[in-house]
Amino acid sequence: MTAVPLSFFQRLKRTSLVTQILIGLIAGIALALLAPEVAKSTAFIGKVFVSALKAVAPILVFVLVMASIANHRHGQETHIRPILFLYLLGTFGAAVVAVGASMLFPSVLVLSTHDVAITAPGGIAEVLQNLLLSVVENPVTALMNANFIGILAWAIGMGIAIRHAGETTRTVLGDLSNGVTLIVRMIIRFAPLGIFGLVASTLATSGFGALIGYLHLLAVLIGCMLFVAFVMNPLIVFWKLRRNPFPLVLICLRESGITAFFTRSSAANIPVNLELSKRLGLHEDTYSVSIPLGATINMAGAAITITVLTLAAVHTLGIAVDLPTAVLLSIVAAICACGASGVAGGSLLLIPLACSLFGIPSEIAMQVVAVGFIIGVLQDSAETALNSSTDVLFTAAACLAQEEQTQPAA
Repeated sequence: MTAVPLSFFQRLKRTSLVTQILIGLIAGIALALLAPEVAKSTAFIGKVFVSALKAVAPILVFVLVMASIANHRHGQETHIRPILFLYLLGTFGAAVVAVGASMLFPSVLVLSTHDVAITAPGGIAEVLQNLLLSVVENPVTALMNANFIGILAWAIGMGIAIRHAGETTRTVLGDLSNGVTLIVRMIIRFAPLGIFGLVASTLATSGFGALIGYLHLLAVLIGCMLFVAFVMNPLIVFWKLRRNPFPLVLICLRESGITAFFTRSSAANIPVNLELSKRLGLHEDTYSVSIPLGATINMAGAAITITVLTLAAVHTLGIAVDLPTAVLLSIVAAICACGASGVAGGSLLLIPLACSLFGIPSEIAMQVVAVGFIIGVLQDSAETALNSSTDVLFTAAACLAQEEQTQPAA
């Protein structure tokens, strides 16, 4: 009799993480349908999982970037510049796509009238000022508040400084990086349980019809992300490699995008991307820096979210948008996206920055943020899948292009 449960758990352990996540998703939907009151009590499970991700993500970025730079030896090639260019090009291009889609298919929201006592920045100058202040923030405060721009700046500075330290110090830092990565992988193994709790409690509380009123907005968001993933990104990769980009695109979406879709954290998906980069045979000294860096600044999905929701508020309020303003919005959205947190829901908190360009008061802007959280069940998952898979895609494109350029000379 004991062989049956043992066999079941052994089979479950051998099942892929994606399959286990799908099982947790289906189980959460079923529980919300059959026992809504019980499903509401599972919110604690989901909250624990999300809190664990938020807790480990800042430390992960700090340690991984610092260790990668510290252990980089003089004379090693990293090819980071072309990857950074692709990151910035992809993020800005995604914002432009979102502007075009929002103009073709304008969304109108039903905004509530309750007041929110939060003030938005005054414009692009203040956005840049806030980014600069984030860079020089106290490192302990940056870690506590998940200020990823500040964390990245300190990690780069410490990594450069420790490069001149002894071999033992750099070895210890490398071991620390491996230890933090192992902890993240352990947390991700509990993703099926966390997703079960999140889905069951959300559907039981909000109801299955909660997203119906926002289907148009959600369709524009997801449509933009699909367009970027299957049209714009392949065009960028083709421009870089001059060959069929879709095999590489599909591998990155399947191996990285699906996992990121369910974990909803670019930072927590870093170990998955590092492993995929290794299997693709990419330059280790390149991807060990570009992947953690991409989890912080390569945010095409965040640029789409910020742009689409901002323009939804603009259309709701009847504000006219001309071409120069649309271009400026794309630039601001790209800048804001680079400052988006690497954990779930980070881009939504930057919507007031973009709304301030149109003189939209913070009370309205924060209502738009609330709408974003309502549709966040799918929006944030799709956004993270696009962000994280693009990290590997652009790293691979740059590395493969560099290999092809150097191969004839060998």
